[in-house]
Amino acid sequence: MPPLKFTAIYMKVAEGFVGFIEELPGANTQGATLDEARENLKEAAAMVIEANRVLAEETIGTADVIREPFSLPAA
Repeated sequence: MPPLKFTAIYMKVAEGFVGFIEELPGANTQGATLDEARENLKEAAAMVIEANRVLAEETIGTADVIREPFSLPAA
């Protein structure tokens, strides 16, 4: 299955670059260079996904749930 594709947005600012992912609220970062901002954004996206996973686990608690893989076709 091909990977999902997202849209990264980068903007030049006085300090370097800021970046975020349109489709993933909370995944934003900055860097002194565009390359640094790109690498930082990968880390930020992974952190947002992991934080959402932890929040879901806390919400679920000990509830009896069905857990299964879920895939979206690449757009």
